[in-house]
Amino acid sequence: MEVTGKIKVVNPEQQISAAFKKRELVVTTEEQYPQHIMIEFTQDKCDLLNNYAIGEPVKVSINLRGREWVNPQGETKYFNSIQGWRIEKAGAESQAPSAPMPTAQTFAPATNLNEDEPDDLPF
Repeated sequence: MEVTGKIKVVNPEQQISAAFKKRELVVTTEEQYPQHIMIEFTQDKCDLLNNYAIGEPVKVSINLRGREWVNPQGETKYFNSIQGWRIEKAGAESQAPSAPMPTAQTFAPATNLNEDEPDDLPF
């Protein structure tokens, strides 16, 4: 899945534990009712945000994650997160020059038709 919009917030990296780090990005979509979408980048993906600044238009590739947790009272709770795994400047798709379109070839009409041969084509 992808989210496109302008960067609103780029938070600093957070070291959650000795083995886990994350960095949060907020992207504001550009639609009739803009949405502020918080996207988490974890582990080695945190460094992907180093070259981006507030206000830049971006396209972020995301995965939706969900997990279940049972609290001490035995109640089951569900949590969702949006995890980013790639980010690029919006409109940064490769603008390589396309190959020229082949020109249409014209063929001379067939002159050796034999109307007496059976036509076994199904169409």
